[in-house]
Amino acid sequence: MNVTFRQLRIFLSVAELGSITAAARASHVTQPTVSMQLRELADSVGLPLYEVIGKRLFLTQAGEELATTARAMVGEWNDFGQRMDALKGLTRGRLRIAVVSTAKYFIPRILGSFCSSHPEVEIALEVLNRDGVVQRLRANQDDLYIMSMPPSDIDIEKEVFMSNPLVVVAPASHRLAGQTGIALASLAQERFILREQGSGTRLACDAHFAGHGFKPIVRLALGSNEAIKQSVAGGLGLAVLSTHSLGEHMDDDSLVTLDVAGFPILSRWYTVHPKGKRLSPTAQAFLRHLAGAQAVSSL
Repeated sequence: MNVTFRQLRIFLSVAELGSITAAARASHVTQPTVSMQLRELADSVGLPLYEVIGKRLFLTQAGEELATTARAMVGEWNDFGQRMDALKGLTRGRLRIAVVSTAKYFIPRILGSFCSSHPEVEIALEVLNRDGVVQRLRANQDDLYIMSMPPSDIDIEKEVFMSNPLVVVAPASHRLAGQTGIALASLAQERFILREQGSGTRLACDAHFAGHGFKPIVRLALGSNEAIKQSVAGGLGLAVLSTHSLGEHMDDDSLVTLDVAGFPILSRWYTVHPKGKRLSPTAQAFLRHLAGAQAVSSL
């Protein structure tokens, strides 16, 4: 096959953005140029790489296979460039991280301190729900992934770097606010507002409740911590949330944590990457930064 790196990069941009127009904009070329490069690439492969259905672009099986291969090739080349920079004494590169949504409350500060000591590193950060992060992990689209409940069906390397306590949150006017040693059974008639099925917080919460034989009355399942906090403040029910999502102004938000027996649930934050993946020098430097910042438990 006669394929160029430029074609692979353009194709990956189309695959990741799902649009020829968006890929042209991101690649700083014209739309006809992208279309021409894709035609030449498809001719070289000998199979269609994508199809358009209802104005949406979908990769064919051949396109998916090419995307996986191209991503590995481009990643290896970028890593080679970083290793050469390291040999020259340079500290620059690109760090691609995908994190679950709750991590957005602390990851920017960690990245900020990392960039202070590595000012030439470019950061590409994806904030998604857990399913989205796991999907990117399966496709090996990033250097590192941060989540609280790593998947068990993927061969991965994982490392704990920080605790992630989950607590029961109530409106400040709740009848149990200020009480200590509240029995979980006393919440049997309370309505709960929980994260959506499949989120790390929900998985840990469901496992904890099941382990104690407790069946919560779920009024709402929401995909946003902010929406849950507003719903709790509005008196719609109780929630189980990560302390990292509560921020520093609980009183301003009219929220309190309840001292419920068995809480906080002791969850953890992990850095994750596919097993056998050769991490770039920049990714290795970020892991060292995290290891040195484990005292960030005060976040």
